[in-house]
Amino acid sequence: MAARARALLAAASTVLVLAACGGGSNGGSDSPQPSPPPAGGQNPCAIALESDTEPALGAPAPAPLPKPTGIDGNPRGRVLDALWLNRQRRATPTAVLAPPAAGADAVDIGEVAVLEDVGDLIAPPNPYDLRGAGLRFARNSAGGYDVSRIDGTFRSTLGTRLTLSDDDSSAVAVPFAFPFFGAAQQAAFVNSDGNITFEEEDRASTERNVARLLTGPPRVAPFLADLDPSAGGRVFLQATADQYTVTWCAVRGFDLPQTITVQVTLLAGGTIEMKFGDAAGLTDAVIGVSPGRTGDFTPVDLSASGPTPGGGAALGERFAQRAQLDTVEVARRFYRDHPDNYDQLIIWTDAAIIRDAFAYETTVANEIRGIGLDVFDAAADFGSAGRLRSFAVMDWIGKYPDDPRQRFLGENNTVSVLGQEVGHRWLAFLEFRDHTGRRSDALLGRGEAHWSFFFDSDASVMEGNDIEDLGGGAFRTVAAVERYSRLDQYAMGLLPESAVPPFFYVQDPTNVSPARDGDDAPRIGVTFNGTRRDVLIQDVVAIHGPRIPSSADAPRVHRQAFVFVVGAGRTASGSDVAKIDRIRREWEGFFLQATDGRMRALTSLR
Repeated sequence: MAARARALLAAASTVLVLAACGGGSNGGSDSPQPSPPPAGGQNPCAIALESDTEPALGAPAPAPLPKPTGIDGNPRGRVLDALWLNRQRRATPTAVLAPPAAGADAVDIGEVAVLEDVGDLIAPPNPYDLRGAGLRFARNSAGGYDVSRIDGTFRSTLGTRLTLSDDDSSAVAVPFAFPFFGAAQQAAFVNSDGNITFEEEDRASTERNVARLLTGPPRVAPFLADLDPSAGGRVFLQATADQYTVTWCAVRGFDLPQTITVQVTLLAGGTIEMKFGDAAGLTDAVIGVSPGRTGDFTPVDLSASGPTPGGGAALGERFAQRAQLDTVEVARRFYRDHPDNYDQLIIWTDAAIIRDAFAYETTVANEIRGIGLDVFDAAADFGSAGRLRSFAVMDWIGKYPDDPRQRFLGENNTVSVLGQEVGHRWLAFLEFRDHTGRRSDALLGRGEAHWSFFFDSDASVMEGNDIEDLGGGAFRTVAAVERYSRLDQYAMGLLPESAVPPFFYVQDPTNVSPARDGDDAPRIGVTFNGTRRDVLIQDVVAIHGPRIPSSADAPRVHRQAFVFVVGAGRTASGSDVAKIDRIRREWEGFFLQATDGRMRALTSLR
């Protein structure tokens, strides 16, 4: 599944184009008749929650488990999020996205490029504005949907309650062949996170973002967000011969007191209706429809009366209550004053911008085969003529210690955090042929983009641990986040297969003290028992094929630019710039040492 998901994302990234807005007549024959509102106009959810007598389908929901946490959340898919954000802003008439006036260009202070926001680099919040509203998605001649505002009255018959826990899904077929983006769908899954998918369920705990809407299975998302019905609220399903209605009644966000009430109806002719409750404590979500496994999309303003054409692509709107860094515009502004000579941009800010990670990396182009990533190229969308491969957003410089080698954030220090984000250009996506001859992702941990806690990664900055085999099935972690392992260096193109020694992971770990699981960040001094499984580099090659280009042809210099984004109305602090430059200089030495002298990070601007 991990390789399949990565292939879908990479394939989607090769077609990152803004879908043409097509019109056309309604391709369906629905004549939807809304059911009458309850007496007194009360939302049916309020009545259902007060009585709470509906029978439930499924087993009682277990208590929710903590979500995986770490440095960078899920690094895959952010290129789609970045492009959606930028194009959604460009579709807004008031957006400030014209080329900045003279004097707003980048200013190099030493080897740090300083960009001052003039309304183009930091996107303002996009407040949720659909309270009490209704939307109708009508099929068009392009094979997709156009969207219009309609009355927001909920259908009064809610049907049967589904018992859904956190990150859960319930398979309930549609009683009719529902036409959706050119396919007749009946295998449907009601997911706890405010959406319906076709063909396959979605129980993932990764980010509920644009990339998930686009690259996952076909999806109708009235409120794609991290919801937890087991913590509060109810989910109901009413399925008849001509309509399929799912209602999330006052469902709480994960580990939050705020709730959302939303209803979606699939009609036999292909029309989709969404209704939104008057009260909405949750405000961050993606709302829309997607054929799945795509990179084509049309961001729209769902509050417009419409009909708003969506062409044949996925369409919808992303709502966020906080400002966001528009990395597309950051890169484009940088390239106005700098040559296209950089493999990677390292972006810092003078205020906290990221909310779902500590830092993150986005790969915008990949030409390397054999490392678990498909080949794609979206560099042009970011203003590069072809050199740019990746950027890392390190966020607010103030949250890092003054000493780049000072330990913080678990076993990390600033340069090891930077090492992980830089390393995501190549790492860590490798699967292998296990001892049974089957494909396995047992080396992978958090987000399937870091090494597993129980993988002896030789203290890789990509997580895992340096694990000491104590004999008799006993193990202990002894070091963490110090270097790029030989396996890492193979994927980076620094070593041939013949120079990668056997490595191992621990299968079925028990007696883990203190308690850890495979998705956890590294920690020194953890003991556990389990079965040692040795792996050869040939087992990796058997799954992914050889690395192309090989180590004989791969570059030995990684060119980077350090960029400092300063908020609107502020000027760059000299102490902040000096701190970034101190990290930059320390980083060059760390990177050379971490690669055993096999690759150099060149961070000069000119």
